[in-house]
Amino acid sequence: MKKISILALHNTIATSVIGPMDVFVQTGLLWNYINNLEPEPLFEVEIVSMDGLPVRCLNNVLLQPHGSINDVSDADLILISCVIDIEKTLKYNSEIIAWLQHKYEMGASIASVCTGAFLLAETGLLDGKTATTHWGFVDEFKQRYPNIILKPDRLITDEGDLYCSGAMHSGIDLAMYLVEKQYGHEVAVQCSKSLLHDMGRESQAPYTVFQFQKKHRDGKIKTAQQWIEDNYADEINIDKIAKIHNMSRRSFERRFKKATGDTPLVYLHRTKVEAAKRFLESEKWTFDEISFRLNYENSCFFRKVFKKHTGLLPSEYQQKFKKT
Repeated sequence: MKKISILALHNTIATSVIGPMDVFVQTGLLWNYINNLEPEPLFEVEIVSMDGLPVRCLNNVLLQPHGSINDVSDADLILISCVIDIEKTLKYNSEIIAWLQHKYEMGASIASVCTGAFLLAETGLLDGKTATTHWGFVDEFKQRYPNIILKPDRLITDEGDLYCSGAMHSGIDLAMYLVEKQYGHEVAVQCSKSLLHDMGRESQAPYTVFQFQKKHRDGKIKTAQQWIEDNYADEINIDKIAKIHNMSRRSFERRFKKATGDTPLVYLHRTKVEAAKRFLESEKWTFDEISFRLNYENSCFFRKVFKKHTGLLPSEYQQKFKKT
């Protein structure tokens, strides 16, 4: 049996602890029970906190761990739950950083759920490697850990013995992924069917909302960004935007990319994609009509832009998110 220790942090979301735990614990049990087979548990799972005391989760839920981090002897995997107050968590849990480093040196794999990736990143183990985290915390993660190759569209990243998952519920996807990696596809399918959880989700792009990168100090570029956001449906080009803001196109593109991380053209496309997403969610317009309203003469071109930034075709996005 694989031994897993789930690290519960104060003010975590309980689902990021209990969700993966339920997947691991029920593997080999629920399917077998339904099909009148002998139970065959495949994971031994425990919840630990830094000191072994109950953890107060978000919504004032108390979670009683099985022990403290010092009680963990030979875990095959340590799973870090998500954190809400990142600054406070990093400030008051320095002891956990050293513990994670030690357990990794002793042969344990480490995985993180959602913003738990910040704690894993603090160990330095992810430097030069890929990671993912909740799409809403991408900019902060990039600023803190420039040596980590962040893949924000990925639902799961796998570095062999270091794993990260996207937003909160992707912790269940990560658990399913690890079930398949450890025990094969058939066992994972059985687990998926018995728990009614979809397998194979790979991207959090469909759920991502463009953050309109404003955490910079270039006031002129912020003004240009706001102008794009206010006029995205008009027929505009980059030369026009640069001229309005008294810059040459070359200077404007250079400053814009430095401040936001995107070229002005990509920023304009992403602004239009966000508008298209809202229309698909709430209106009865066809994508051709939406493209026309957003000043794309060629809806085929905009369809490609849309899929690039959402991971879905417009029809797939509408089916997933449209109000019924």
